[in-house]
Amino acid sequence: MEFRQENDRKKIREFLDLVENHKIELRHFKSPVLVWANFDGVCHYSFWEEETLNRFGLANVDGWDFEEDMLFCPDWVSEDEDDDDFDDDEDDEDLSVFCEMIQK
Repeated sequence: MEFRQENDRKKIREFLDLVENHKIELRHFKSPVLVWANFDGVCHYSFWEEETLNRFGLANVDGWDFEEDMLFCPDWVSEDEDDDDFDDDEDDEDLSVFCEMIQK
């Protein structure tokens, strides 16, 4: 499993609200980092202190504390990094033809 990380507190709060994990208290962390990996429709995740994660590195994470079905996770958790670069220009052309038809 390849783990990924998120440092943005707003995104971490969004994640916690959606998975309804009340065991995690962000106020106990100086700089919380959400570390997760997706496997077979399940999100495996844990929380790290940023300093500790930087010291040992994301590549050395080999476990998790919690599991949640991907249905209850935010969309950004399930997205692949490669999907962000996807741009389909053909759709834009099709849309312009449709808009021209409506204006006539």
